[in-house]
Amino acid sequence: MPAANIGGWIRVGVWALPVYGLLTFWATLTHEPDRQNEVEAYARFLSTTDYLAKHLLGSILGTILAIFGVMALAAYLANSRVGRLALLAMVVSVAGNCLILTIFGFSTHVSPVIGQLYLEGQPGVMVVNEAIFGLSSFVIVSVLGLLLYLLGAILLGVAIWRSGVLPKWAGALYAPTGLLIASGVAIGWAQTVGSALLIVAGGWIAWSLMRQPSSQPVAEAQPRVR
Repeated sequence: MPAANIGGWIRVGVWALPVYGLLTFWATLTHEPDRQNEVEAYARFLSTTDYLAKHLLGSILGTILAIFGVMALAAYLANSRVGRLALLAMVVSVAGNCLILTIFGFSTHVSPVIGQLYLEGQPGVMVVNEAIFGLSSFVIVSVLGLLLYLLGAILLGVAIWRSGVLPKWAGALYAPTGLLIASGVAIGWAQTVGSALLIVAGGWIAWSLMRQPSSQPVAEAQPRVR
């Protein structure tokens, strides 16, 4: 494939990052009730069409877009002075997102059924729900996925800052997004703040790439003066 075509695909791919931010922002505008202290409200929350839509589009589709966006951005930076760091950030980020996808799969397909069964008069189903959340494998995958996710965001933010071909402050805004979104497991509003930063940072990066000459498909150009 000609270099110009590769560059075009990379530019399109990077736009997946702000779209991922928008989907995550939308998905995190509502937060689930405490499943242990507000059981009925939690069950009703799981049973809504809104919950299913936000997990299918905001969580699963959003995470797929995040993977594409990170890969495109790493491909752009591969031949720059931060190429190795960008590729490391990509590997870590993709691994974290893939592990998180397994958790989203449970939340999307199993949780609504649990909520519906509870509302139909089978309160014992919540014992099954708690047992799943307590599985050591579930906890390990969740924690490892979130740690890799936030580490990947930090590494990629540093790579953007040091690249010399992308806006530094876009990297500064991107770096904490992983920590904020991962913290949303315990602090709901943190996800909303993190996704808002991701929209700004991702949009800034994608717009910066669109403004660069099509003859520069990857980061081989001279550092930009700011």
